[in-house]
Amino acid sequence: MSASVKKPLNETTIKTIKATVPVLAEYGEAITTHFYKRLFEDHPELKNIFNQTHQRAGEQPRALANTVYAAAQHIDHLEVILPRVKQIAEKHVSLNVQPEHYPIVGEYLLIAIKEVLGDAATDDIIEAWGEAYGVIAQAFINVEENLYEETEKQAGGWTGFRDFKVIDKVEESEEITSFYLEPSDGGVLPIFKPGQYLTIKAKIPGGSYDHLRQYSLSDAPGKNYFRISVKRESGTGNHPDGIVSTWLHNHVNKGTYLPVSAPAGDFYLDDHTERPLVLISGGVGLTPLMSMWKYVQQAQPEREVHYIHAARNGNVHGLKQELKNTEHCTSHVVYEQPSEEDVHEGLFEKEGYIDLEWLKKIAPYDADFYFCGPEGFMKAVYHSLIEWEVPNDRIHYEFFGPQGDLQI
Repeated sequence: MSASVKKPLNETTIKTIKATVPVLAEYGEAITTHFYKRLFEDHPELKNIFNQTHQRAGEQPRALANTVYAAAQHIDHLEVILPRVKQIAEKHVSLNVQPEHYPIVGEYLLIAIKEVLGDAATDDIIEAWGEAYGVIAQAFINVEENLYEETEKQAGGWTGFRDFKVIDKVEESEEITSFYLEPSDGGVLPIFKPGQYLTIKAKIPGGSYDHLRQYSLSDAPGKNYFRISVKRESGTGNHPDGIVSTWLHNHVNKGTYLPVSAPAGDFYLDDHTERPLVLISGGVGLTPLMSMWKYVQQAQPEREVHYIHAARNGNVHGLKQELKNTEHCTSHVVYEQPSEEDVHEGLFEKEGYIDLEWLKKIAPYDADFYFCGPEGFMKAVYHSLIEWEVPNDRIHYEFFGPQGDLQI
């Protein structure tokens, strides 16, 4: 898809869609929640694609509502949301979403609008949204078609799912375990971009549908294996125990075969610049940044790099043995609640949290900043960088799960 989006909608349709923006602001999440409910009732096979944990927690309906709202706001200039389209398209390709899925989604989205809004959803509004959805869906289909083609054509690339064998399983901390994966067909692996992820298809015995989960690649590209490092997710509040992470930790061992989709994702290191690099991670958010950290030391050994990692303590800090300093690369560890052993062995540099005053002391302002971790952690880092007046084009981050909003 080109950098611009054509505007085949007429002015009446555009005006009608724009008029629904305030309604979507108020009822958008109710519409998307109802949409998923109706969709899964009539098409339970789609549970094999959508993350049901995110559904139950309300994260996926909220993310879809935000996307629909943005599309309505910019229906006359859809190129504004093209970066978001590309981001979602990367996820769709990793899940093997196909063009034939879009008409089904469109049908149930219109049903949800009508059933939630009632008489307020006039025939004109439904017709306008039907036309608008067609344009938006085609934008996704075009981008995804290009991504599928690029993925399949690269050396070692593939589309759909390819079987991989677990050749090693390493406990990195009390919570994080690494899985080393090798293609069962003996073929070569594509060179992924440091920061990208794989999608694992978990066929859990007794389950009524497959579970698809994305896990960041935690090693540098160019190896004869892929490595993912997975945190066992313990349930809190509205979030139950992680179905797939628990299964991986408890039941997947050396010799297990897993269906895997090709590396994907638009959060990756820009290695076409020599600017200083600052990597900031919290908890298991270290996985994509560890890939960047290891890659840049190989590919750009002269580049100045600072890695800052925050964890509760050393017991849950995975991959810490790989944070080795070199002449140009330095690591900094922050523990919120360090243990006596952490204190005795001097395993951390700062107790508590990352704050702007401390960040200014160890990180160069003119750097590119990449960060990943829990949403609260990411909001704190983002607001610190904004307060420091770091330009937006030097701030890069990734959510684990549906896209959130760091500006609130």
